[in-house]
Amino acid sequence: MNSASAGKTFIKMQNQILNDDDCACFLVEAIAKRSQNIKWETTVDGKKVGHKLIRRVSIDQFYALVTGQEDAFYQMCMVLPEVIQKSVDELSGTIVPHDTVIEELRAIADKQKIGSRDLATAMAVYMLGFGSYKGFAK
Repeated sequence: MNSASAGKTFIKMQNQILNDDDCACFLVEAIAKRSQNIKWETTVDGKKVGHKLIRRVSIDQFYALVTGQEDAFYQMCMVLPEVIQKSVDELSGTIVPHDTVIEELRAIADKQKIGSRDLATAMAVYMLGFGSYKGFAK
């Protein structure tokens, strides 16, 4: 998000907080540098602004807040390979016939000591983006 978009988004969130005493606003980052739930600070008209109820959170922290379960995002990620495989099987022949990305991920996954090859492949993908998130230990 560029600085102009960040400023506009912050102002909208600030307006929401001013109009609703019982709310908080969250900028949820699907792929953050690390697991976090911090006060979001940005620059608006050259001035640094922030508010304790305007938060910048990684998706794992957001899922934890919404569900009350610390590793909810991790658990969802663990069922995704099965759901994806089921979808791929159902769409067999109608999707890309030869996907080298999957082959490359499987090569990385084979180096891991995880029983299921599909789970190992999924973990290889997840560790690229979610290595510091709750449930994903490096």
